Amino acid sequence: MQSVCHCCDWIRHHYGHLSAEYLSLLDQMGGDITKQNAPVFFPTSLYRHIDDAEFEDKVRFLKDTIYEITKLFDGNMNAVTWDKKNLDDFLNILERQFENLNSCVSPAMKPERRLKRYFKKLNRKVLRKMNYSAQAWELIRKETKRHLQRLDILAAQMY
Repeated sequence: MQSVCHCCDWIRHHYGHLSAEYLSLLDQMGGDITKQNAPVFFPTSLYRHIDDAEFEDKVRFLKDTIYEITKLFDGNMNAVTWDKKNLDDFLNILERQFENLNSCVSPAMKPERRLKRYFKKLNRKVLRKMNYSAQAWELIRKETKRHLQRLDILAAQMY
């Protein structure tokens, strides 16, 4: 585990850059973001709760959310019509962000259960229920963008 000071520097100087890259790739990989709403409510209260948390808990939350997003994209993507290179680049940068955050968090810290439940429900009610269709993946892309933008706000408030 890296020191809090090193993590703070890394978040301050690198998190935003990587985040801007993967948000741009998320936009570029497909067409317009769908206007349709996902059948799972965005966990606004979870983000409000973490806003008041300690630095280490915020880093863990950033890491856990990015991890859950990468797990979503590990499903059956046959119906996806996105640009393959942009998708691969998006996932690689997201993985790099996760690895850097993971090195800042004690393995003894447990993931937020409500966050895990939310992403399981998103997987079940969107991807599985909609049979991994192109429409389901567009909803996932929209929800992913919302999360990554919200994580940007959280990271910016950490310093």
